[in-house]
Amino acid sequence: MPEGDTVWNTAQVLAKALTGQVLTGSEFRVPQLATADLTGKTVVESACRGKHLLLRVDEWTLHSHLRMDGSWKVYAPGARWTGGPGHTIRVVLRTRDVVAVGYHLHELSLVRTREEAKLTGFLGPDLCADDWDPAEARRRLAAQPDRQIAEALLDQRNLAGIGNLYKAEILFIRRVWPWTPVRDVPDLAALVGLARELLTANLGRWTQSTTGSLRRGETTYVYGRRNLPCRRCGTPIRSADQGERITYWCPTCQPAPAERG
Repeated sequence: MPEGDTVWNTAQVLAKALTGQVLTGSEFRVPQLATADLTGKTVVESACRGKHLLLRVDEWTLHSHLRMDGSWKVYAPGARWTGGPGHTIRVVLRTRDVVAVGYHLHELSLVRTREEAKLTGFLGPDLCADDWDPAEARRRLAAQPDRQIAEALLDQRNLAGIGNLYKAEILFIRRVWPWTPVRDVPDLAALVGLARELLTANLGRWTQSTTGSLRRGETTYVYGRRNLPCRRCGTPIRSADQGERITYWCPTCQPAPAERG
């Protein structure tokens, strides 16, 4: 899942391939950037903020969002592109040594680097960044006490980087029912700290694990495990729509208030 750790890893791949390189060609396959051309410009930096990728090219920043299906792939010149169907390609950047291809990219835009704040300034503390601020993250969560905690965790204005996978796993580990109002969540500080711990543990690798295992089928506690036995208690994992996303939880380990003894 392209959550904060995946976006961080993608930024590192692009940084290794492109930083310091002069672009020998650029191609944008989206109407709003059809006439843009970065040829001759130098890639200064590849960075990210939450789920937002920021490729800085001289005075410009190419901003993209992966959402559920986006990706960037790097190839040697002349190599076959294997990242997906050609019609899903949104950006092609060429240097003398590599070709970077962006597939299914969302919210694609090109802005002056000095204006980046217009695109990312609303984000909460970045869970994968060196300037991570847990106190500010707690403050933002607590500012909406009536909101369901699962939806509050997905709001990038509170904490930047959490997606549906980490949302479900964080709440399971902390034994919190996903529909619990923020005001009733015990120890928000511990929950925020766990979020940081889980995401940063996966920096530098593509397999996202919250259980500590990298074996196929063993990487999550509840996410994607509907009707499978809970790894703690054996109760079948449940799933349900919550807002615009699907929530996974264990009804025994994360009981609703009325079900608690």
